[in-house]
Amino acid sequence: MHDIIRQLDEKRAAARLGGGKKRIEAQHAKGKLTARERIELLLDPESFEEWDMFKEHRCTDFGMEKQTVPGDGVVTGYGTINGRLVFIFSQDFTVFGGALSEAHAEKICKVMDHAMKAGAPVIGLNDSGGARIQEGVASLGGYADVFQRNVLASGVVPQISMIMGPCAGGAVYSPAMTDFIFMVKDSSYMFVTGPEVVKTVTHEEVTAEELGGAVTHNTKSGVADLAFENDVEALMMLRRLVSFLPSNNRDKPPVVPTEDPSERIEMSLDTLVPDNPNKPYDIKELIVKTVDEGDFFELQPDYAKNIVIGFGRMAGQTVGIVANQPLVLAGCLDIKSSIKGARFVRFCDAFNIPVVTFVDVPGFMPGTAQEYGGIIKHGAKLLYAYAECTVPKVTVITRKAYGGAYDVMSSKHLRGDVNFAWPSAEIAVMGPKGAVEIIFREEKGDPAKLAAREQEYKEKFANPFVAGHRGFIDDVIMPHETRRRICRSLAMLKEKKLENPWRKHGNIPL
Repeated sequence: MHDIIRQLDEKRAAARLGGGKKRIEAQHAKGKLTARERIELLLDPESFEEWDMFKEHRCTDFGMEKQTVPGDGVVTGYGTINGRLVFIFSQDFTVFGGALSEAHAEKICKVMDHAMKAGAPVIGLNDSGGARIQEGVASLGGYADVFQRNVLASGVVPQISMIMGPCAGGAVYSPAMTDFIFMVKDSSYMFVTGPEVVKTVTHEEVTAEELGGAVTHNTKSGVADLAFENDVEALMMLRRLVSFLPSNNRDKPPVVPTEDPSERIEMSLDTLVPDNPNKPYDIKELIVKTVDEGDFFELQPDYAKNIVIGFGRMAGQTVGIVANQPLVLAGCLDIKSSIKGARFVRFCDAFNIPVVTFVDVPGFMPGTAQEYGGIIKHGAKLLYAYAECTVPKVTVITRKAYGGAYDVMSSKHLRGDVNFAWPSAEIAVMGPKGAVEIIFREEKGDPAKLAAREQEYKEKFANPFVAGHRGFIDDVIMPHETRRRICRSLAMLKEKKLENPWRKHGNIPL
């Protein structure tokens, strides 16, 4: 018995040491924490229950039978964040560069399977060089097993990926299928093929940072949702994100008590929209002044900035917020912003999170670049997402809502539950100038007549009343009462039940 206990202690010590002191020091020298240090920071103190600490690879090729480390390069198990259950795997770069083996993949699959059964989020702390080459197709099979679980868990439990080191080849596709991807600046990378392969195949010379660094994926590709300065900040923000999310698709989002009254009025919003309809303003000011305690968790802040997405709370309840941003491209919808908004709306719908939409949209972005890029199909993704969405939907039109973009942005026609407009709202097929030039084409040579026609059009359509007459707008509200009216609407919609027709799944225009 004593011998078994001694062996147990030795194996535990070996597992905790990972790739050894030298490699741990090298990890620290790069400004990175170890796999276990990350788990300790992310989870509540002493809540982590580890599984498969003694699991080892079974490879005997290339002398691998002489190189075994208990745990095989990934730490797995479960614990709590703010007292709520989460499942976690944390790849250990000090063991074979975090490379994925068959045994390594089995450990990840086990926590994913249990997360589905228990109805709790899965968090992956990724720090891996990719598939373990020595194992050949067995490691590729391991990746595919993880991918299959990502797909089955999608829309069932939240899946969050934290990229905290290199992530190449097959290693990027599992994070790509999760709901949120966070990255760490200067130490995390994602690419299908690394700089050396790129140089060989396309003769492009590019650094790892330019090809797949945190800044690249947060500004150019839109693959990642947020980038942080270091491991500690990233893990703290991950805890904050989890606080907004329900544990699974059967739960409602957590309610956080607040001292911010739901009846609060914000007089400064009455002057937010400028008198000049062509002058921009910052929609984030409206969001921050409307949500509980000004706490807005924005996602993808540096990508497709013409649309703003993120989580806030209204009367303690999590809401997803989607808003056009007049400061960027006048708030037009383009390819990138449509995809960004659509994916977020679908996440909210999958996890019972009400969607609040602030609308100031002059239309879809014109031009050959957009048309050749497929704006028709990509714009339809946002339309599809809102139309399919069955959670409570509250919409506030602050200024422009023109053309098809009015329809797309959670309009009454797409089963918007409560649709408000500010007095400054203009709901029309298009802006007054363009409309008049088409309707009164024959008067183009007479600027005075055109100006009079434009004024006439403005008086008829540059207000919320035509839509109000038809019931497309439920009420015209003063900006200062926006929070109060949204909170009341959400309280009314708390027990909303709406089901789409039965189907295996729809065919979203991908």
